[in-house]
Amino acid sequence: MSATRPTGVSPGRATATPSGRYLSADEAAQALGISLPTLYAYVSRGMLRSSPDADSKRRLYDADEVRRLARRKADGKRAGKVAQKVLDWGVPVLESAITLIADGRLFYRGHDAIELARTASLEDTAALLWDCSERRIAQAPAAPIAAAQWSAWLKLWSDSTPLDRALVLLPATAAQMPRVWALGRDAQLDTACVLLRLVAAAMISAAPSNDPLHRQLAAAWGVRSRPQVNLLRAALVACADHELNASTFTVRCITSTGTHLFGAIAGGLAALSGPRHGGETVRVAALFDDASRAPDLDRFLATRLAREEHSDARSVSTLETQALRAPLPGFGHPLYPDGDPRAKLLLEMLTDCAPARSPLVEVQRLAAAMRDTAGVQPTVDYALAAIERVLALPSGAAFTLFAVGRVAGWIAHAIEQTADGRLIRPRARYIGAYEGHS
Repeated sequence: MSATRPTGVSPGRATATPSGRYLSADEAAQALGISLPTLYAYVSRGMLRSSPDADSKRRLYDADEVRRLARRKADGKRAGKVAQKVLDWGVPVLESAITLIADGRLFYRGHDAIELARTASLEDTAALLWDCSERRIAQAPAAPIAAAQWSAWLKLWSDSTPLDRALVLLPATAAQMPRVWALGRDAQLDTACVLLRLVAAAMISAAPSNDPLHRQLAAAWGVRSRPQVNLLRAALVACADHELNASTFTVRCITSTGTHLFGAIAGGLAALSGPRHGGETVRVAALFDDASRAPDLDRFLATRLAREEHSDARSVSTLETQALRAPLPGFGHPLYPDGDPRAKLLLEMLTDCAPARSPLVEVQRLAAAMRDTAGVQPTVDYALAAIERVLALPSGAAFTLFAVGRVAGWIAHAIEQTADGRLIRPRARYIGAYEGHS
């Protein structure tokens, strides 16, 4: 990066250069909340770098680096109070330039993810997340596996769930990949493109294809209405990434050991399947069934909420942690106190394209009743399960939408973790007894 300040700009002011934004010493110190002597001490200790100003004797400081250091300082102050909750909606544990969740909004590399979901395909979004061109993805080579062999594998596992098929076929396909262990960027991108398409093909039991993934899913599920196909596209994009959730952290941990993308994504799929993660869509589907059979929805919800509250009181030790638990599956997201924007978009689009005779009204009534009764909004899990139910998609389609979309984000995190090169190895705080101590 060039540290030279353009000529004609007065020293002492923040300056913009072709390679980034720079701060003066005063501005850097103010951003960090420290004195100038402390700033200079940071530089001498290697905590911060400064660059010479071409037009003066002053030093300039990269704004991005100052901002990262400021965030670390803020996290450090918080960590002393909430260290025990670092892995439970706590302070950040990794640095990433992929996804931001802030002020009730979701961003992919600085772009509003909800706006992207209105028009972009998953392939477009993957190009953004992977920091490559859309053409690079479109022109990537096909999977190096014979069509007859893939067809035989699908037939062998035809009775399995979409997740089980993917977990079986990914390792089998990895063995056919000649460059699966290659770490060069071109090789990684080729593997990433193959992997994204293979996961979708395995989950919908179809041949791998370069067609847009939302159209592949629509064809497999018999969705022909253009607005409904568009809804599937938006759902994939909305699910593409969500920062360091359990499955993404799993992918990064696996990647940090040096394994290949196929192994890391298989681990992500296993983590996603849990009922407190992507598998929550199955619990929401069961909730829809129960609610549809209830003669009185309000009484049904009151009974379920009371039962869930009693269960939480027995299993959760602190009121603060209880507040983080959703009252019913598909409702209340800790990162979106005013409502999950992904769910809002998808439910709006579903309303606009629902078939004339569908359970849309039941879905809307349940969401409204939960808002009135418990003051919570639907999550993306609720929206995905609603799409499956209202469009009469095959059982498990909601999970498939979640998984296929999320693979794009997992790959981005795996690539970023590979570039970082460090092993993720946190320490545990031991709380048991040991010999010689009471």
